Amino acid sequence: MIKFRMALTACQLATGANWLQTNIDDLGFNTISRKQHFNLLFRLDGFDKLSPRTNWPLQMSMNRTSKCCSSVCDPVTSSIQTKSYELLRIHESTLIIVRHGESMWNEKNLFTGCVDVPLTKKGVEEAIEAGKRISTMPLDIVYTSALVRSQMTAMLTLTQHCCQKVPIIIHKETEEAEIWSQIYSEETRDQSIPVVKAWQLNERMYGDLQGLNKQETAEVFGKEQVLRWRRTYEVRPPNGESLEMCLQRAVTYFKDNIEPQLMAGKHVMVVAHANSLRSIIMYLDNLSPQEVINLELSTGVPMLYIYKDGKFIRRGSPAGTMEAGVYAYTSNLALYKDQMLQGTM
Repeated sequence: MIKFRMALTACQLATGANWLQTNIDDLGFNTISRKQHFNLLFRLDGFDKLSPRTNWPLQMSMNRTSKCCSSVCDPVTSSIQTKSYELLRIHESTLIIVRHGESMWNEKNLFTGCVDVPLTKKGVEEAIEAGKRISTMPLDIVYTSALVRSQMTAMLTLTQHCCQKVPIIIHKETEEAEIWSQIYSEETRDQSIPVVKAWQLNERMYGDLQGLNKQETAEVFGKEQVLRWRRTYEVRPPNGESLEMCLQRAVTYFKDNIEPQLMAGKHVMVVAHANSLRSIIMYLDNLSPQEVINLELSTGVPMLYIYKDGKFIRRGSPAGTMEAGVYAYTSNLALYKDQMLQGTM
């Protein structure tokens, strides 16, 4: 009950309304799920900045609020209203990691780094295939880098998801951008998945190497020197970032922004780049610097983690929408998959 009161206070501070306080005795403590308690404390970026025009707490009916999947304190996520999905939220959450599909500079074998180039046709196909592989896995929020190849991959992946929700990019660059991109329909918010951009998830900045051909650079500087720039933990390319520097920004962002979502029971997808994802995986799997520099990540291939009891459990890559092995890792994921497939029939 103490935790619930703390969560209630957080909700009041966020909304400026006292509706929940005045009606809490009528609602009854037992009718509110643990999911709601968490969501009061961990509100998703962008969708919880409410305008006076919406004034949504005052408009909620008592009947709707008493449902386990009520959106009173979670206007972002529309849950499937079944006990099994609620159990999935309470006891475990999923983290899906995807390296973007092939970019035009991947195809040309150029050092790309933070240069903002789009996907190739093959990259588009890889993103769509990734979407098919995760189409029956729960998703509440997506994080991408600030680079277009990451965002293209995320959007194309989400077009294949069985939930058929609309991905909405959150714009918080300026106060005006945040106000102008507001959604004033609760029903529309419930049918949306927020997509949060973060420059901290950008690819490692390759400095003076950006735009150079990798093979030609190796011929000029020597293969061993280029290998040190690309595959050592502490060595920086000229005027660029080391993997260690990339790790510091990417992992700090993950801990501060993404991990709290998982702790709150949210299901998250992160679409980023080879080195920013290597950095995050180093944290998730407790890898040594030597282990992480040898880690290879294929473009457009999703990797699944289960977050449970404060730990990350690596579950490999879904081979396809009907692949049984991945879902066998957790009965809750299998239940969710069945519900999604039934809903599309």
